[in-house]
Amino acid sequence: MAVSTTLILAGIGVSSLVCQWLAWRVRMPAILFLLAGGILAGPVTGFLQPEAIFDDLLFPVISLAVAIILFEGSLTLRYEEIKGHGKMVRNLIPVGTIVTCIIGTLAARWILEVSWEVALLFGAISVVTGPTVIAPLLRAVRPTSKLANILTWEGIIIDPVGALLAVLVFEGIVSWGQGNVFSHSLYIFGKTLLVGFAIGAAAGYLNGLVLRKHWIPQYLHNAGTLTFMLGVFAISNELAHESGLLTVTVMGIWMANMKQVPIESILEFKESLSVLLISALFI
Repeated sequence: MAVSTTLILAGIGVSSLVCQWLAWRVRMPAILFLLAGGILAGPVTGFLQPEAIFDDLLFPVISLAVAIILFEGSLTLRYEEIKGHGKMVRNLIPVGTIVTCIIGTLAARWILEVSWEVALLFGAISVVTGPTVIAPLLRAVRPTSKLANILTWEGIIIDPVGALLAVLVFEGIVSWGQGNVFSHSLYIFGKTLLVGFAIGAAAGYLNGLVLRKHWIPQYLHNAGTLTFMLGVFAISNELAHESGLLTVTVMGIWMANMKQVPIESILEFKESLSVLLISALFI
């Protein structure tokens, strides 16, 4: 019997809720139940086949969902919470990135026996932990506030860093043998940083100013911020490939640290949305 797309999409939502509830009851990370549910719904039973449902929209939908999750996480990154531990975060990101990339590359090369090019690309991708992984783990483990703040900052900032690293590695592999690997990679790196920081800072300031000056009514704060952020994400990606994650991260951090910007209701709305999106993405 053919199953309708509506039933499948609704089933993803219901399954997400059940997995989150089970994780809460047994006090274990929700990721475990979500991954098990995804494996059961996909490879085991064949009930869920994302490529058949979304077709060409699969990657754009996932990209927009990750952008929302990353933006919600970056809205919680206040400088006063990391005061005194900023050096640890600054050290953790570059050192952790290099170590993880090397281990991932060597593991892919020696265990999976793939080419060095593919192994290096795998190592770059494996750098990313991101709020989709860190947030559910922190919710289950509940470490001290100091450690939670450090891990939250690292988990959110490493997402655009990992995406940028993967793009640089891919561009380097493609341009290998053409004699311009270094200059091409440097151009991509500089362009992505410039677009990400410039558009992110400008968008964060503009959106924060709109909220602070009450240029839009209260009931449009959530919807307006969400749609504006998604538009900024899409424009940034058009200007520089995969710069959108960096843009929304900078935008969220900028808004979180602006004075007298009412983001409490936005945070509450985005947190609920992020839980649903994280669950759906894992399944």
